[in-house]
Amino acid sequence: MFQARELDHVALAVSDADRSIKFYTEVLGFIPIPRPAAFTFPGAWLKIVGNQSVHIIAGENAQGVGGSRGNHFAVAVDSIDKAQAQLKAKGITFTGPHDRPDGAKQIFFQDPDGHTIELCMLPQG
Repeated sequence: MFQARELDHVALAVSDADRSIKFYTEVLGFIPIPRPAAFTFPGAWLKIVGNQSVHIIAGENAQGVGGSRGNHFAVAVDSIDKAQAQLKAKGITFTGPHDRPDGAKQIFFQDPDGHTIELCMLPQG
């Protein structure tokens, strides 16, 4: 069985990246952190505390964005292989593992109400 380590990030689809960045930095004190340049859509990563962050995903009709780019939360796990095996054993449909541009491995699936959940194994180092 895989072990959840911590909440990694929450991703929010927004209509105006600059407005959201200003809100989260000025109102909540979140700190902009590097975001991989390989992403093909606008956005920003903002550090909350430790390794926890908010991922801003911007674009046209952002509220209608689905899949891994839509609103979701991510939990860092100790083993993506164990996570994949456990989801398969429980009959959970998922996509991945995928490689995130920063080297993390990701699996995406939905809860019974359709909320997207990401399990990610962060690069070692």
